[in-house]
Amino acid sequence: MNPVELMQKGGIAMWPLLFLSILSVSTIMERIWFWSRVVLRSSQIVNRVVDTAARDWDLAVKVAKDHQDYPIGKFLLAPLRLQNPDPEVFHLSLESAADDQLALMRRGDKVLEAIVALSPLLGLLGTVLGLIRSLSSIQISDLGTSSTAGVTLGIGESLISTATGMIVAIVSLAFYRIFQGLWFNQMRIFRKAGGDLEVIYRQRWLDEEENHSTYDPMPSRGNER
Repeated sequence: MNPVELMQKGGIAMWPLLFLSILSVSTIMERIWFWSRVVLRSSQIVNRVVDTAARDWDLAVKVAKDHQDYPIGKFLLAPLRLQNPDPEVFHLSLESAADDQLALMRRGDKVLEAIVALSPLLGLLGTVLGLIRSLSSIQISDLGTSSTAGVTLGIGESLISTATGMIVAIVSLAFYRIFQGLWFNQMRIFRKAGGDLEVIYRQRWLDEEENHSTYDPMPSRGNER
């Protein structure tokens, strides 16, 4: 049975299912491309920025700017570009940047969630409509006669939409769970990277405060006459 016959025998519900399947495939492909870039580079970018920040803070800003096309790069650049902020401000900047980037990384999840919820319902609707169409032409007097021979075929064809809806939902759900796992892994990387960078900055800030406190800007004055 070719796709055209499936569309015809599955009933009217096959058209919205076709739309959902196209939407699902396009979303999955876009997310695969996105996550393939993110997963391969996130750890490398974190190591480069954090290691550079431990040696040269100003150079770490440049390294983060070079990788701002990636979510982790934008996340680390947000606090690094501040000019000598208070540690609490530095921490708030990290949290705000993490919330923004992690939210953007979940783009497409709502689409897959909707497809997972709608596809089985549309498939079931197609089956119910097919059953109504098949059984509506049967009269009680026709039961057990050859006139009901086509009903069985009609019922079997009406189940095509249910099977299609389940296939679309299962595939979408499988990739949705995979993307969720990747997102949780990135959240762990964000937390560790933010914590390491904050420790480096707090130590740097304390050292600067100690240097300022030990330096006396007022020159000594001679004895007043």
